[in-house]
Amino acid sequence: MRRILIANPKGGSGKSTLATHLASWAAWQGWRTMLGDVDRQQSTRHWLQARPEQFPPVHGWEAQLDGPMRPPKGTEWAILDSPAGLHGKKWAAVLDAVDSVIVPVQASPMDMWASEPFLQALAEAKVVRKGKIRVAVVGMRVNPRTQSARQLASFLQRFDLPCVTHIRDAQLYVQTIARGLTLFDLPTLRYAKEREQWQPLLDWLQAPA
Repeated sequence: MRRILIANPKGGSGKSTLATHLASWAAWQGWRTMLGDVDRQQSTRHWLQARPEQFPPVHGWEAQLDGPMRPPKGTEWAILDSPAGLHGKKWAAVLDAVDSVIVPVQASPMDMWASEPFLQALAEAKVVRKGKIRVAVVGMRVNPRTQSARQLASFLQRFDLPCVTHIRDAQLYVQTIARGLTLFDLPTLRYAKEREQWQPLLDWLQAPA
């Protein structure tokens, strides 16, 4: 089973966009996919409720910070969307429940400053240093050819964490999520360029631990 946590201490970083897209992609692979949300905003729960029945199902996972966070039996991919400001014992409990962590970061000074203590703590976590949990960063709303992308890459070098890909800003993300869909529910050929941006992350997730 793949157990993936989407985390960043700052709100609006793109956590729910990553969580819903990964869940949709996994469902299209035919895997029994659970999407859990321990964020008070419950953004992914609204997405689940809006998802049309004719698309591959993504199942809701009632994950709780104060209780067991094990997904149901038979789950093949479990994706957990976390709240901003998670720390202490609750943060340790969440880390104990996953094998991969993906951190979305926008390439603005404010976002990088807000993420810095979190990334430092994550890089120094014992489970990460011992290789029990893999960590990757995704640049959100970033064009990889811009100066901001280079600044983000330079920033991440401080923590020895890989930035596996950049997801550029596009209206299709807002439009599809409002309908319970994602890029992966849209015609493949028409949105081939957008899918290319996601492929390095999908490859990283499927690589042997």
